[in-house]
Amino acid sequence: MNKHIGSSLNDFLAEEDLLIESELVAIKRILAVQVEKAMHDKHLSKTGMAKKMGTSRSALERLLDAKNTSITLSTLEKAARAVGKKLLVAIA
Repeated sequence: MNKHIGSSLNDFLAEEDLLIESELVAIKRILAVQVEKAMHDKHLSKTGMAKKMGTSRSALERLLDAKNTSITLSTLEKAARAVGKKLLVAIA
């Protein structure tokens, strides 16, 4: 009998020690989509966005790469400010 029948996806991921990593990837994907949408709304190219952030285009590419979870709060704050937004962080 399959031990995962009736369990949730979160239960399965936790049991396989994959839950935290999958949550981080999901959060990063959401942030990348939000930044890209804000760039689109402000008619900012990647080059223009990088310039407004005071960073390189390759750093912006890392921010927009949904699979790259190693992004700093400083970079997120620069991206938010560049599109006229505010970064909010919470521990729940």
